[in-house]
Amino acid sequence: MAAVTGFQGFGRRGLAGLAGAACGALGQFVLVVVVTRAYEADEAGAFFTATALALMAAGIAKLDAGNGLIYFIARAKTYGYRGISGYVRAALVPCVAVAGCAAVVLYPRLGPVAALLPVMVVADVLLAATRGFGTVRPTVLLDGVLMPLCQVAAVGGAALAGASGWVLTLAWAGPYLPVLVLAAAGLRGRLPRTPYLPGTGRDLWRYTAPRSVAGAIQAVFQRVDIVIVALLAGPAQAAVYTAATRFKVVGQLANQGLAQAVQAGLVRALAEGEHERAGRLYQAATVWLVLLTWPVWVAYAALAPWVLRIFGPSYGAAAPVALVLAGTMMLATACGMVDVVLTAAGHTGTSLANLLAAVGATVLLDLALIPSYGALGAVAGWSAGVVVKNLLPLWQLHRRYGLHPFGRHTLTALRVRGWAAA
Repeated sequence: MAAVTGFQGFGRRGLAGLAGAACGALGQFVLVVVVTRAYEADEAGAFFTATALALMAAGIAKLDAGNGLIYFIARAKTYGYRGISGYVRAALVPCVAVAGCAAVVLYPRLGPVAALLPVMVVADVLLAATRGFGTVRPTVLLDGVLMPLCQVAAVGGAALAGASGWVLTLAWAGPYLPVLVLAAAGLRGRLPRTPYLPGTGRDLWRYTAPRSVAGAIQAVFQRVDIVIVALLAGPAQAAVYTAATRFKVVGQLANQGLAQAVQAGLVRALAEGEHERAGRLYQAATVWLVLLTWPVWVAYAALAPWVLRIFGPSYGAAAPVALVLAGTMMLATACGMVDVVLTAAGHTGTSLANLLAAVGATVLLDLALIPSYGALGAVAGWSAGVVVKNLLPLWQLHRRYGLHPFGRHTLTALRVRGWAAA
């Protein structure tokens, strides 16, 4: 009964997170189709490289403050959320400062888009803070629905108008402005009016500092392959690689959607020493992640030569890239949200070491393989990094807490009635 109750508590949030992830994945896929169909491979590759660079810079500038806020807000529920507004202020100031510096440095490469880097960062941090209160609705509606729809509309309109270069990239970045305004309004309605507590900034950054480095590495890990392909093999190969690996966002966003639903619960369970409850949440999320994404990977692997032609006739030759992607993502989803569980337990330093190992494997293989094999070499490097990033924390969770992605709670998690009743 306790297991079913745990899954029910996670059901609505999990389904909402998955819905937002599905909308976000669809929006990103349509965006790539629009760009690859409207522009030559060289120009499309330049756009994908610029957006990857902007997202990497924003990911670094966020300093992982959003996850730090989730951790402290979720724990603060036990004492009435006192001092939470201080945590939010302490999180935002360094992020804005770093994003501003990044904007100055990257202006020659990104143009006016660089000025929106602080907006991208603050919007993400504020949305994360709302998840600390146990709700994923603002994230689903703003980041999962509004953002991709506005980006597709803006980029599509720019393409129809014949825009190119930084104008096209600016159309992609513009929707972060309304998301920021709405996220701030949503968080303001949840923040209790409590006095500032001394030491909040120190406590927040003592926990978050290792994750700041890890978050920066994670941001680089997710998109550095596109930039390396553009540098070593040219923007046309970067466009091919981006198109062929676009489906990886299905797994990433599904994992993100489920993680957003359970992260606050995992923090509370592990903080209170309730490893059984943490294991239930971990196994529930893993089994649904596998059930929802494996059919996509199997279908993509089987139909890749035809699916890739959606992006243009020349993209069908990237089918081997799709096969490597599909196999890697199936392995990754079978491990579940291992890094989320590890950081929820407070092991931010260990998570950082794991990410360093993953990025190291990716960059070394990219440098060795991309000059000869182009997009295929890039996906091989990325695959090696994903394997390291998932298997290391999987072993660490088993050794420290006896947690597994599958186990006796897996069948309980499959009771659709329990989920539907949540």
